[in-house]
Amino acid sequence: MKANYKLVFGLAAIGAIWSCSGDGAGSATGTGGKKLVEVQAFKGGYGIDFYEQAAKEWAAKKGDVEVKVEGDPRIWEKLKPRFIGGNPPDLTFPGWDMDHWALADEGLLEDLAPALKEKPYEGEGTWGDTFNPQLLALGQLDGKQFVLPYYVMLFGWWYDPGVFEKNGWTPPKTFDELLVLGEKMKAKGIAPLTYQGKYPYYMIDGFLLPWALSAGGPDAVKAAQNMEPGAWKSEAILKAASMIDELRQKGFFQSGALGLDHTASQMDFLNGKAAMVPCGSWLSSEMEKSMPPGVKVQYMTVPNVAGGKGDPTSLLIGIEPWMVPSAGKNKAEAIDLFKYMTSLPKAKEFVEKKGTLMAIKGSEQVKLPEVLVEPAKAFNNSKYVWAVQYRNWYKKFSTELEGSMASLLEGKITPQQFCDQVEAQAEKVRTDETIKKHKVN
Repeated sequence: MKANYKLVFGLAAIGAIWSCSGDGAGSATGTGGKKLVEVQAFKGGYGIDFYEQAAKEWAAKKGDVEVKVEGDPRIWEKLKPRFIGGNPPDLTFPGWDMDHWALADEGLLEDLAPALKEKPYEGEGTWGDTFNPQLLALGQLDGKQFVLPYYVMLFGWWYDPGVFEKNGWTPPKTFDELLVLGEKMKAKGIAPLTYQGKYPYYMIDGFLLPWALSAGGPDAVKAAQNMEPGAWKSEAILKAASMIDELRQKGFFQSGALGLDHTASQMDFLNGKAAMVPCGSWLSSEMEKSMPPGVKVQYMTVPNVAGGKGDPTSLLIGIEPWMVPSAGKNKAEAIDLFKYMTSLPKAKEFVEKKGTLMAIKGSEQVKLPEVLVEPAKAFNNSKYVWAVQYRNWYKKFSTELEGSMASLLEGKITPQQFCDQVEAQAEKVRTDETIKKHKVN
């Protein structure tokens, strides 16, 4: 989940940080005079047990360090005052509600580009060479590498293969196939689709932007994220909005979905009230404890626009960024620990134990959990991966876009009105000189 949150640091606060922390060279110490490396991590669906074990292994190999790993489901709330006060941890994964680009803009994150040119924890070449380059690029800002990827999330749709097989259904590869299949599903008394209505960004990521890219190609979505004039009312965005509206008019969406949160809608999907649901590759892990007996979930790519400009293998992905605060006391050790965590053996272990893909090359070459087979295949076959980046850069715009998406899904506005509304909000971003502008390359 992503909420509305932005770190704002004034010049006075920055001056206070540097005056109390110096250059971050002072070392924190643990028991017996060992250097103490502090790790603060988001405690979500994958927990922090893997990080704790990796830290123990690394510390045992080093011999002269001690590691403290702590986690919290709302870790960003604890980290914000620590960044402001100049006392951040040495290594952190601050979760989805920390605006890491604001931190980078204010000089509070270490540029990790030099470290990526160093040797990896093991093997030849450079540490940077071990990462998928497209994923590594998502952590760059103004030519600097402020955050590093770890596990990777793939966005798409999910279905129960048992239900499809029982009914003789085949996952639709195109929107036209979806329209035909949806009528068959409705005839069986099953809603073709449900969605996480209380969090409209699921539908932006699951419907709007993939269809805009499929229709207009990568440049259409890049232009929209870059807030180029007219981009949010382009033919590609209008086409995608019209496709969503067509599904609504045909009754393809589960009744009442707009009032459901993520777990409720996903539970309805698992209980057979809807045949498909848009979600990221965390679905199985998130719903594991609620999975009804005999139910399985399988990944499928979003049905594409036949004849569109986008490559049908294109994938919307997301990364969970790790970073080294520039005011950390043991930055070199923090970097070395993360090198160990991203070494190929540890990356493979994470894939096997946690059931998600990693940003490290070759990490998928293990016996994959069944639920990860199709996502891995899609990822390996993809010729173009991309990410939603505007959401971190322009929080108010993102909130307003989600409101317009909810109105479109409810039928309160037309696709053209949706585009006009969003374009008007984008114009406010363009003309507001207090908002720092960023660009998707």
